[in-house]
Amino acid sequence: MESCFHCGDDCTTTVIEHQDKYFCCHGCKTVFDILNDNDLSYYYELEQSPGTTPSRFEGKFDFLENDVIAKKLLEFDEQDVQVVTFVIPSIHCSSCIWVLENLNKLHPDVTTSQVNFPKKSVRITYNSAQLNLHQLVLLLCKIGYEPYISLDDATKKTSTIDRSLIYKLGIAGFAFGNIMFLSFPEYFEVSEFWLERYKYIFRWLMFVFALPVVFYSGSDYLVSAYKSVRSRMLNIDVPIAIGILVLFLRSTVEIVMDWGTGFLDSMAGLVFFLLLGKFFQQKTYSFLSFERDYKSYFPIAVTRLDKADSSKEEQAQVYDLVAGDRIVIRNGELIPVDGILIKGNALIDYSFVTGEAEPVSKNSGDKLYAGGRQQAGVIELDVLKSVEQSYLTQLWSNEIFNKSAESLFQSITDQISKRFTISILSIAVLATMFWLWYQPSLALNVFTAVLIVACPCAIALAAPFTLGNLLRIFGKHKFYLKNSSIIEQLASIDTVVFDKTGTLTTSHKSVITYEGIALTVDEQSLLTSTLRASNHPLSRSLYGMLQENNICSLDDFSEEIGKGITGVLNNNRVKVGSYAFVSDGSSAFAKADLNQTTVHISANEVYKGCYVFYNEYRDGMKHVFDTLSVDCDLAVLSGDNEGEKEHLENILPKNTALVFNQKPGDKLNYIKELQSHGKKVLMIGDGLNDAGALAQSNVGLVISENVNVFSPACDGIIDATRFKDITTFIDLSRKGKKVIQYAFIFSLIYNLVGLGFAISGHLAPVVAAILMPLSSISIVVFTTIYTYFLGRKLNHKTTI
Repeated sequence: MESCFHCGDDCTTTVIEHQDKYFCCHGCKTVFDILNDNDLSYYYELEQSPGTTPSRFEGKFDFLENDVIAKKLLEFDEQDVQVVTFVIPSIHCSSCIWVLENLNKLHPDVTTSQVNFPKKSVRITYNSAQLNLHQLVLLLCKIGYEPYISLDDATKKTSTIDRSLIYKLGIAGFAFGNIMFLSFPEYFEVSEFWLERYKYIFRWLMFVFALPVVFYSGSDYLVSAYKSVRSRMLNIDVPIAIGILVLFLRSTVEIVMDWGTGFLDSMAGLVFFLLLGKFFQQKTYSFLSFERDYKSYFPIAVTRLDKADSSKEEQAQVYDLVAGDRIVIRNGELIPVDGILIKGNALIDYSFVTGEAEPVSKNSGDKLYAGGRQQAGVIELDVLKSVEQSYLTQLWSNEIFNKSAESLFQSITDQISKRFTISILSIAVLATMFWLWYQPSLALNVFTAVLIVACPCAIALAAPFTLGNLLRIFGKHKFYLKNSSIIEQLASIDTVVFDKTGTLTTSHKSVITYEGIALTVDEQSLLTSTLRASNHPLSRSLYGMLQENNICSLDDFSEEIGKGITGVLNNNRVKVGSYAFVSDGSSAFAKADLNQTTVHISANEVYKGCYVFYNEYRDGMKHVFDTLSVDCDLAVLSGDNEGEKEHLENILPKNTALVFNQKPGDKLNYIKELQSHGKKVLMIGDGLNDAGALAQSNVGLVISENVNVFSPACDGIIDATRFKDITTFIDLSRKGKKVIQYAFIFSLIYNLVGLGFAISGHLAPVVAAILMPLSSISIVVFTTIYTYFLGRKLNHKTTI
């Protein structure tokens, strides 16, 4: 069998020979001609079979002819220059980047085009006087790079990038380096004449450098501590702010009174390392979208029929639809509103909403819900509700989508901060009172030394550096988390809930068995030839299995949408489809489980049997469940029927709860019920129908075949190829939590030893100021080395 020169797919149904090359369809051949005619054939030298098969797009983007809709997609529109950015999911290699960045060679009115590969997007500047947005999109479609345009593109606001942390970190680092440099002469007691003469200037220069560190770089800690005290909730920022202020004020007093140089270098170092830890903690994957709702999936516009003349069509924005409007939904389009089917054969795939894998056939007068995808030609609907009032949109009215992540979880650091702060302040006050009575001259030194040496900088750094390193390691292995705090939450889970369809199963069905009377060679040939002519997903899957049989040209072929297909050759007739379509109901073989996905066969009106389709489960599923069952409760939720319940019961651990026929609201309520019993729940899903459960759970992860597009709101995204490593990621999260606990113990020992010397009056403030950054550095080194070795262990586990 020949492979397509453009896309690399097997030429199963059509083989087109052109310029000594083979193509699977006229679309691939057309793209080759376009590139070849414009001297862009180098595209094929960058990578073997780099293209994608162009899909049918006639009429799909007609809404872009509407200027009001088109302008909502533009980033810039002045003086015949327009700029637009499109998400193009099919970008996958260097060839894609090369051809998209050479669009100006395909059309002279394209000025520039720049690809952002991580976001799978292209930003195009073009001359709007000669080329409109609709024509530009058609140009992209013709070369196989169809853009993904959704309702979210029309409503999104310009995002702003907050770089304040980077600025604060830069200033703290700059000041820290300069203060350290200016402090060296006095640290080493250099008595050189010029250094001794200008040491006062050096001290005041250090003071000047320290001002922006305290009042700008460290302002977040001071403000947080103030708000914490005002609200009578002591967080970890209170002792940190006290440490910063004590270092700064004591140093200021020493400089003003000419007692010495102070501890401004330690103060700047403390702020610098704290901000560096915060930078690690805030590190995330900006090219991934963790917050998607229905607007990311819905079309931006739809074809609406004129109320006075139904033969006239117009492109209307989805938000402009009202009850009573009549709209046209074409094959493959998503229904954006609830409506009544008026005309046409509807075969609706609701997997987008419910998770149910099988399409549903609907008749005229039936109600259709938003979120279904039409799979059988053109239909007309009467709109019942606007997009904001539709069933799918109401899923986002649940309060869980407005709940902040911080309110659901308290970190290890926050758990200890209150007791730590009260203890340190109490010790400092009591020790100072004692020395005021016993030896007043040492009281100030003791008070200062206690507050400096007990500053919990090491504790504050342990979690950011550990979790930041783990976040980077996870990302390297295609496990992307929204932020580092999710790792702490992941380490605490005791219940794991899986969606079934699309999560435990792959995106296609490939396990097919036959039950019934064996087909003759002629019947198999006729069946294969009939299936070849159909475009139904089940027909294509079955044809893929049977295509080795002899294929011949049919005398007649017909298809009844939602029921089945009929093929005729030499007066022999084969019917393929539902049991009601192929048989009169008298067959003894009509005992296939109605919950199973089946395709029934009859030859010359005699029922033969059926092909049963089973979901193909992901590699390593049994290992994942067996490993998790050791210390976690397990459950599987599915919008599908119970057709595969028995199969799952045989391969999954006995204590796994299997719950079927679950609507999105049911899944969310199931998670709530578990949490009401004190369970910490990890929900793993894949579709928009899982969004409520993902948001409600303590941690919501999405399994994705493509991590850059089509993921619902979640805490993390895991590449489907890493499904078998879920247990390893959870185990590593738990070990990361232990690393933080070890660092806390180390820091506590340091604080206790330091406090002992400080309280006894044997620890000078300058020594405490030196030991404090050393403890911070030791914690950073410890957590970095430990997580590095954990990462190496992950490398080993994921490669064996």
